Amino acid sequence: MHLEDYEIGLKVELGSHSFTAEEIVRFASKYDPQPFHLSEEGGRAGPFKGLAASGWHTCAVWMKLMIAFQIRTAKERMTAGLPVGRAGPSPGFEKLKWKRPVYAGDTLTYFAEAIEARPSEKRPAWGVLRAHNTALNQEGVEVFEFTSAVLVERRPTT
Repeated sequence: MHLEDYEIGLKVELGSHSFTAEEIVRFASKYDPQPFHLSEEGGRAGPFKGLAASGWHTCAVWMKLMIAFQIRTAKERMTAGLPVGRAGPSPGFEKLKWKRPVYAGDTLTYFAEAIEARPSEKRPAWGVLRAHNTALNQEGVEVFEFTSAVLVERRPTT
C-alpha cells in the first residue's frame, strides 16, 4: 500500500504463532543463550519459574508475521487491480515492552495499528508510517508491545 492508503486507527491482525519448547530452546541457543531460555530446569530456577521464550524471539515472530501480512496484502491488491507501494527501511522503533513471559505452549496473536502517516521531510516520494504493535496470549493478556516506524512509498502525483 502507499502511505495515503493507511487508515489511522485501523487495527489489523497479523497472525498467530504457537511457541514450542523445542523452538524456544533452538532460538535461544543461537541468539539469546540465557539459562531460563535453554531448558525447563534453567527456567524453573530463573525469574520466570519456567522455560520462557526470549523477548527477541517474540519480536522475530512479529517480523515474520508482518512480512507475511504485507505479502498477502500486496497480492490481494494486485489481484484487485489496485496499486502496490513499496516499503523501505525502518528508522527504528520505540517503547518496546515485554509485559509477560511467553512459555512453551503459549499461542500469541499479533496486531498492528496505524497511528501516524506523514510525509518524509527529506524524501518527498516517501512517508513515515508509525504503528502500535501488540501480541496477546491465548488468554487475551497483552504480553508484548512496541511502536514501529517504517518508510513507505507515497502515491505518485500526476
